[in-house]
Amino acid sequence: MCASYGLDPRFTDAELLAEADEAVLDGLRSWAEKNAGETLRPTGRNLRNLNPVIVHDEDSPALESAWWGYLVDGAPARFPSINTRSERLQDRPGGLRSRAIVPTTGWYELQKPDRIWHEFGLGAGVAFGMAAVTQRGQTPDGEWTTCYSIVMRPAPAHLAALHDRVPVLIPTAFAQEWLSARPSRELVDEALLEAASLDERLRAEPRPDDRGDGMLF
Repeated sequence: MCASYGLDPRFTDAELLAEADEAVLDGLRSWAEKNAGETLRPTGRNLRNLNPVIVHDEDSPALESAWWGYLVDGAPARFPSINTRSERLQDRPGGLRSRAIVPTTGWYELQKPDRIWHEFGLGAGVAFGMAAVTQRGQTPDGEWTTCYSIVMRPAPAHLAALHDRVPVLIPTAFAQEWLSARPSRELVDEALLEAASLDERLRAEPRPDDRGDGMLF
């Protein structure tokens, strides 16, 4: 399960979009600077943070602030909703009706039973994208907002001993298709193949906690 991740404003290499949209990258860096390096965590009754996601807006990608986890009847969902299994989307592709890419420079997982934190990513200064599915939800204050759930898949062999699942990473060349293609099982299948193309680059580094130090490796 991915329950925390980072977004370092000092990223120098962005692998989010095939054709980097400067407005998106500038907005992302500005948000990360204001966030002051704080770890991004699920939104809830007490922690009311909204996190940046990239969505399809007409013909181009755009940044949007979104609630991590689903809202049901004006309250955080009672069922686990911050992550969605890729297998579930393969069986029920209706959950793909709206999608997003979650920008990050690394996510955190706790290795059990040793209880050792690790930060996972593609290297120092690299901002990359995690696949997400989205839906609209009403906050406890009555406001409507976009909610997102990060899509998870089985971990590649070299990382499975640290954690059994990893987010589905979206390579730059596949970003536009993930955001705008027709929802189908085939879209999930293709996303999994594209994510696997990054496995050789995916690494993990031990950390004292899930706060990180701002730069991976």
